[in-house]
Order: sequence, then C-alpha cells, then structure tokens
Amino acid sequence: MTVRRARLLAVVITAAIIVVLAVLAVRATGDPGRPATAGATSPAATTASPTGPPPPPVLVPGRPGEPAVARSAQELRDDSPPRHNGLDTVFVQMMIPHHEQALEMSTLAQDRAADPRIRAYADRIRAGQGPEIKVLRGWLATRGLPETAPGHDHAGMRGMQSPEAMKRLTAARGVEFDRLFITMMTDHHQGAVTMATDLLSVGVDATLNELATSLATEQAIEIARLRELTPP
Repeated sequence: MTVRRARLLAVVITAAIIVVLAVLAVRATGDPGRPATAGATSPAATTASPTGPPPPPVLVPGRPGEPAVARSAQELRDDSPPRHNGLDTVFVQMMIPHHEQALEMSTLAQDRAADPRIRAYADRIRAGQGPEIKVLRGWLATRGLPETAPGHDHAGMRGMQSPEAMKRLTAARGVEFDRLFITMMTDHHQGAVTMATDLLSVGVDATLNELATSLATEQAIEIARLRELTPP
C-alpha cells in the first residue's frame, strides 16, 4: 500500500506541475479569450521582451519511476559538438586556390588542345569546380573567416602545379599540350582526393563532410577518364 501511494503521489505532483506550467504559458502569451486574427502573430509569442518576465521553466522528464523536474532555461546548456573546427577552415582555404588552378588549366585547353575530348573534359571541369568555389567562399563568409590563412603556402598543397609547369603548359600546343594537360590534371586530381579524404577523418562540419565525400568520388572518376584520353 505504501508503494502504491507513493506512485500515486508522484503522478499527482507531475500533473500539478504541468497545469501550473500551462497557466504560466497562457499568461505569458496574453488573454486566452481574445480571438486570434488569421495570419497575425503576436510579437510576444515570438520574441521575449528584454524587460518582460523570464521564460517559463522547462519540464525535464525524470528517469523511469521518477517524476518530471521543472528547470529554468538557463540551467540547460548546449552539449552539441562544434559545427566546424580549424581543420575544416584550412581545407576550405586550400581548396579554393586548388580549384582555381584547375580552372586555369581548363581554360588553356580551349585553344591549345588537339583532341576535342580534352576540350570537352575541360568544359566539365569549369562547369563543376566553378560553382564549388562559390560554395567554399560562401562557407567562409557565413562564418566571418578569411579566404586565405596568414602565412599559408599554396604551392605546397598536394597536386598543386608549380609556376614552371604552368608556363610549360601555357606554351604547349596540340598533342604536346594534351599530354601535359593529362599528366598535370591527373596529379592535380589525386592531390584533391587526398585532401578530401584526409578531411573526412579530422573535420566536424557536416556540409564539408558531404562535399569532401562527393569531391573524392568525382575526382577519382575523372582520373580514370583522363587515363582513357592519353594519346598513343
């Protein structure tokens, strides 16, 4: 009988707390008898006044067999993981110039490549990586982060082609250009795949995780396509 009474008392207390919270919520939002206007929203219902009453307590469920507990909103803290970390930021800051060099190489192919398939391939690079650069810049801008990390050397990135190699590609024409383009772009793609794969093990941003997965998959496919285009 004592256990049954204790459980009944717990249920009664929980119900009383819920009723009190409901009354407080009604008082905080205004007169319940006032008719609502269709399509209108009371400012008090969406934004708490700085000088108004504090927000009502939050009812936190108890463990099995225990009553719920009312806690203030200030007591509840956000335990969610960070939305991004420094390695996410570095990846974005490096991938922008990495993509930009791929666009530069692809632009050269338009009037230098002998094989029309190379020119078509270069068009796909520009169509894919151009929008990705905008996404990467938007990611930084949304978080108030600079596009370039202070003291960062882009030349040391994996797959990044040296200025001398870019000069040779610019000077080449015809089949010679095709061979250089395939060799350099393959190395460039392999570097991007490595960078994206590395991020998947250290980054925490969900959007970048999806982008890196897509990038690694697509660039691996592009490497296979480039090998098929190699001149005999």
